Amino acid sequence: MKQKGRFFIIGIGIILFFAVNSFGSAIKFSTDFLWFNEVGYTETFLTKIKAQITIGVPIFVLLWFLLNIYINKLKKKYDQESDVVDTQSNKKARLWIRLISAVISFIITANIVSTMWFEILQFINGGTFGYADPIFNNDMGFYIFKLPLINTLVDFIINILFMLIVVTVLFYGYLAIKDSIKNVSEQFENITQFPNQLDLSSIMNKKFAVKIINQLALIGVFVFIFLGLRFILKSYDLLYSQLGKVFGAGYTDVHVTLNLYRILAAGCLVSAITFFIGAKRRNLKFALAAPAALIAISVAGTALAIGVENFIVEPDQLSKEREFMEYSIESTQKAYGLDNVKSIDFPANNNLTIENIQNNQEVIENIRINDQEPLIQVYNQLQGIRPYYVFNDVDVDRYVIDGKYTQVFLSARELDQNKLNEQAKTWLNQYLKYTHGYGVTLSPVNKVTAQGQPEMVVKNIPPTTNTDFNINRPEIYFGEKTDDYIIVNTDEKEFDYPSGSDNMEAIYEGTAGIKLNFMNRLLFSLREASYRLLISNNIDSDSRIIMYRNIIERVSEIAPFIYYDPDAYIVVNQDDGKLYWIIEGFTASNRFPYSQPTDLFAEGWNTNYIRNSVKVVVDAYDGSTDFYVTDESDPIINTYEKIFTDLFKPISEMPEGIRSHVRYSQVYFDVQSDMYRLYHIENPTVFFGREDYWDIANEKYMDNGEETVGSSYLMFKLPDEENVEFLLTTQYTPQNKDNMISLLAARNDGENYGELVLYEFPKTKTIAGPNMIETKIDQDTVISSQLTLWSQVGSTVLRGNTLVVPIEDSLFYVEPIYLKSDTESNFPEMKMVVVSFGEKILMEPTLEEAIERLFGIIEDKPETPDNQYDDTNVNDLIEQANKVFIEASEASKNGQWALYGEKLQELERLLNQLNFVINGTAGNNTNNEGTEGTVEINSENSDSVQTENNTTEENQ
Repeated sequence: MKQKGRFFIIGIGIILFFAVNSFGSAIKFSTDFLWFNEVGYTETFLTKIKAQITIGVPIFVLLWFLLNIYINKLKKKYDQESDVVDTQSNKKARLWIRLISAVISFIITANIVSTMWFEILQFINGGTFGYADPIFNNDMGFYIFKLPLINTLVDFIINILFMLIVVTVLFYGYLAIKDSIKNVSEQFENITQFPNQLDLSSIMNKKFAVKIINQLALIGVFVFIFLGLRFILKSYDLLYSQLGKVFGAGYTDVHVTLNLYRILAAGCLVSAITFFIGAKRRNLKFALAAPAALIAISVAGTALAIGVENFIVEPDQLSKEREFMEYSIESTQKAYGLDNVKSIDFPANNNLTIENIQNNQEVIENIRINDQEPLIQVYNQLQGIRPYYVFNDVDVDRYVIDGKYTQVFLSARELDQNKLNEQAKTWLNQYLKYTHGYGVTLSPVNKVTAQGQPEMVVKNIPPTTNTDFNINRPEIYFGEKTDDYIIVNTDEKEFDYPSGSDNMEAIYEGTAGIKLNFMNRLLFSLREASYRLLISNNIDSDSRIIMYRNIIERVSEIAPFIYYDPDAYIVVNQDDGKLYWIIEGFTASNRFPYSQPTDLFAEGWNTNYIRNSVKVVVDAYDGSTDFYVTDESDPIINTYEKIFTDLFKPISEMPEGIRSHVRYSQVYFDVQSDMYRLYHIENPTVFFGREDYWDIANEKYMDNGEETVGSSYLMFKLPDEENVEFLLTTQYTPQNKDNMISLLAARNDGENYGELVLYEFPKTKTIAGPNMIETKIDQDTVISSQLTLWSQVGSTVLRGNTLVVPIEDSLFYVEPIYLKSDTESNFPEMKMVVVSFGEKILMEPTLEEAIERLFGIIEDKPETPDNQYDDTNVNDLIEQANKVFIEASEASKNGQWALYGEKLQELERLLNQLNFVINGTAGNNTNNEGTEGTVEINSENSDSVQTENNTTEENQ
């Protein structure tokens, strides 16, 4: 009874130890279950739990059973051969064996279920790709869904076998030492009587080594069998080899290394037999002969592979690797969705006319003359309203505003609690009072004010607009900056938005949150380590706690097996006037055979298969989260749909007001466009020599110097299409060159979503790339001198993105120029637009003026009334223009940009009046060379205004 009591106390102690260590996990589990139930994904939450229980319980029972049998068998054999009877001491030992084997089994089982449950579910539910690898002819689904679990199980079993070896040695060592101590004790009792009979050889059990060898004979057989299986599995790893210029198994891998693995696998089976026989016969040399031969074969095979690669493959690599390069090209294109790129021969002519411009007004009106990097600074400066409001980033989208399909910038005004005044960072303010952001700011991409600031269509708090843009629910409870939980429906009203010197207050009307009855308050106060949550008088049973408000954390908690773009974008659903976040979700793998890996997708992980298969929509007000499948052809997302039956919805169920704003993922497109630099090549000879390798074009951006052009969303018409489209584009140049060779575009609208189109430019003429436009800017004396002047008068010149816009069968280039004052204004303002077409390049205050100088005045533009200008003397107008120009220059030097804009407008009026007096027309500037009908201010001599008009030269 005393013995049983001792084991009972030990058992209780172990239970208490695990209970204390798992208390935090139990609290998190309980509260997470409540949260999953709130968001409607209880089945998704329970899928993991059910899988772990279903897998874990049988494994634990089986391991405990086998360990008990194995260890008891060891002891029983020893007892029998040592003539030990089953005494009370043996009963105690058996209790210890059960306890130790239970602890070991639990630890092993916990490790298995935490890492293997998802692999097991994928193994069971995994589908096929319909595309087999060229070496073993296995469907790609085998490598992505089946092989990971097989590898894990084999490694696990090998580790268990080595653990048994250690257990065997330790167990027999313990028993042998115990028996030896007993023998020594007995001999020392009789040493005084028989001093000459001390037998040192009996101190150690002579049967110890024999017992270990006999027991390890059987374990050794299984070790060699599974090592042989490991060599077979390593054969599949050759499909991911990166030897030479082939990604995947090459000539040496297939003809040497693969055969070596097969020989070693067969050798392991032979070693299992010889080791067992040698161990039973106690012949160590015979037992280790075959394993030693395996080591020799492995070394020789490795040396042979190196020799074949260096002396057979390298001298004739193209011939030897041709078929393997074809495999790599085909697999890589399939893995990255590049096998269906539609190529279009684009002539890139320079034959645009004013009629072409008129026929493409929708394109012209959506050319972006603002950039996101300076715009975020402007939004935070002008629309932040209060220090705690922040615009995290600026998103690009398209909306129908007043009946026009318009490309816009917009950004959500979130509330960042970290920016509250230090004295205001009380528990009540952070968790009950300051709970949400408010509204968005929206501006068309092509419009700026006279001061160079974006023309905001939606602005202020509450949101105001002069258009039909609809926002009914501007509150933002869920976003990119909402990192903490909050409690709503308390006795303390929430801060809604500032209104003059007062603050407007509100009560949350949404459905988000978990009701805080007493038990839930206790659970969440323990989880958040906040006693205030438990004792606050402002909280009652109707109050609700809202968790996981950071949208990336929110979706990751629900579906951590999907990879997310951390840069979500805000959408205003014009059907209901509510704000929603769209998050790009990806399926990815590093197990797609023969596909080149990329490190652009996830840092530190070489992905070689990727699909943008999911769009996650999060309601910014009530937090409802929906996962929509956008690529039903992706076998990985199809497998996830089978595993998590309540998680995914078809894209057809997405509300139209949100679906019309779905974009082609920029992260996915950047990976694709990077891979396409090489894998647009399908000829192995060209692929081998990298003769047609492309670079992504470079440009000068902001004041960062030269850098790679980022992908950008533009609006233009594809060939043979009548309507303008929202497209994601990037430009390619030949390696180490600046001329443009092609342009890749991804379609976003309607049924065409996801299509990739490649504009291939003629190789017989030079097509200017973005960096060549930058060079033309630097070499143009008028433009470069003006930029240099601005840089020397207390301002910094910033260059925007160089946009390449296809119009008809020509290319049109646009680049905005920003000025950032070093004095009064600390955010950039768009002051000039550089446009280039053909050999012409010019800079004007607006895009419209630049187009007029290039192509002439658009016919349907309202004509200037005849009586707008009088017949003021030409010399008087010149004198006035000079004066205004000097005043504008002074304003620029002093950083007075508002005044500078006004003076530019006044100068434009005077120049138009001068043209009217001279020619009878106003503003008829036809090109950038100052031909007939233009008036220019000489920037090098501000004391004169030169009018280039031969008919009036004498009068001047």
